[in-house]
Amino acid sequence: MKIANIDLGERPVMLAPMEDVTDPSFRLICREQGAAMVYTEFVSAEALIRDISSTVRKLSINDAERPVAIQIYGRDPEAMVEAARIVEKAQPDIIDINFGCPVKKVAGKGAAAGMLRDIPKMLDITRRVVGAVDLPVTVKTRLGWDCENKIITDLGPQLQDCGIKALTIHGRTRSQMYTGKADWTLIKALRDDPRMEIPIIGNGDITTPEEARDAFDRFGVDGVMIGRASFGAPWIFGEVRQMLDTGSYTPLPIERKFELLHRQIDESVERIDEYRGILHIRRHLAASPLFKGIPNFRDTRIRMLRADSLAELRDILEEARVRVEENAAEQTSASHNDNLYI
Repeated sequence: MKIANIDLGERPVMLAPMEDVTDPSFRLICREQGAAMVYTEFVSAEALIRDISSTVRKLSINDAERPVAIQIYGRDPEAMVEAARIVEKAQPDIIDINFGCPVKKVAGKGAAAGMLRDIPKMLDITRRVVGAVDLPVTVKTRLGWDCENKIITDLGPQLQDCGIKALTIHGRTRSQMYTGKADWTLIKALRDDPRMEIPIIGNGDITTPEEARDAFDRFGVDGVMIGRASFGAPWIFGEVRQMLDTGSYTPLPIERKFELLHRQIDESVERIDEYRGILHIRRHLAASPLFKGIPNFRDTRIRMLRADSLAELRDILEEARVRVEENAAEQTSASHNDNLYI
């Protein structure tokens, strides 16, 4: 699959842009694990042109994480154009426009998914951003504003006509937020539309290597994007890549997974400072699927969410590692004993 002249290989899997998640360290780890491309946290056009330091810092990218896209959002066409030109100077590989974020403080003010209620403005912004920069421009959006207005099959060709080089679709409406089940049938319908010449990337509910494989096989998408399933689990990209390339995968050893989590902690602290770095990373660790199904893990998770020092968080994570390994050993033993009676 290619976006303009950027070759992402066959059946690429990408890291979705996520606020307060896809920081430089996490993006680099995901690239190392097998993500074909990564996206920054989304960048407010208004904040960027006002030179807000916390927003400007989001433009920092590392050559090792390429190809990387910087995502912008806003509701004012002039601000979006100016922001795109500022972003271009940071030299990402792609500029992505966010027309999909559903949170009230963004979409409720008419930006991101809020644009799904003002398609003429959405198209105007897209057309003007494409014309303002030399970099490839892509769009990420949703099926529509609500279940009565699933407009993506009509919207896709219109966005393509604006000059974008790829379209990512989250298989939910804005009103669904992140509830219910993502509907990939309309993504497939758009992919099957003979008018569509640009890559179509599917997003929503891809949590396992098998689901990623099925997304390609059943819905014919050109690429897949993984978001929430990467929280505390950057290794998912390596496992998905194995599944797509070989038809099976070997889970990363538990010890190696915890090494990656410790790296996230250390690099978060190094990038910010100890206190704020811990605040940033601890909720992502607590959400790790590593801890799913561990008996009586609630108290440990709460302590992880409340940790406020590097030493404390490391101790809790080590305790969690022991619990995970013990649980894995018990599961293996139980499976072995069951097989004795087959």
